[in-house]
Amino acid sequence: MENLHAVVLAGGAATRMGGADKPGLTVAGRTLLEHVVATVRAHDPNAGVTVVGPERESPRARYVREDPPGDGPVPALRAGLSQVSAAWVALLAADLPHLNPGHLAALAGAAGEGADAGSAGAVFVDAGGREQWLTGIWHTEALRAALADYTGRSLYRLLGPLKPVHVPLADAPADFDVDTPEVLERVRRALDRPG
Repeated sequence: MENLHAVVLAGGAATRMGGADKPGLTVAGRTLLEHVVATVRAHDPNAGVTVVGPERESPRARYVREDPPGDGPVPALRAGLSQVSAAWVALLAADLPHLNPGHLAALAGAAGEGADAGSAGAVFVDAGGREQWLTGIWHTEALRAALADYTGRSLYRLLGPLKPVHVPLADAPADFDVDTPEVLERVRRALDRPG
């Protein structure tokens, strides 16, 4: 039985990328979405993976859509969470080219320790102390309960009251996610290898 299930949000409009299919952009020979899913499976080979976004041939995962498609991260999370039966859920963006299994291990460890102190999960915070809501691990039932009573659209207002443990994103580059064409080019220069 799986203990972790990842919900990867891959259906946004990518307006700062000019409407490009951001999860389908390639870095170092694979798409951004393929990298995130491969990282989840490297961290936990038994983890389930649900991608909220258009269905693709790769990576292998369960695909669902929020209703209506493109309605935002909270409806997308709701759609993805409906597929989860594991005790813990990783909530991840599809545009994290630097994400590695060590990051997920750090989040999982912090979430497990924080549970004893009343925290419902763990989330990365950047150098400025801002929570990266699409890079966290949460106790599934706490997340489900929060969503049941929530009618808003803000991940901050949904997840903030769950008192997540803050995990500093200490060893990560500033361009941890890909939001603009300029960031994409920097990431490709850093990660692409000839041949």
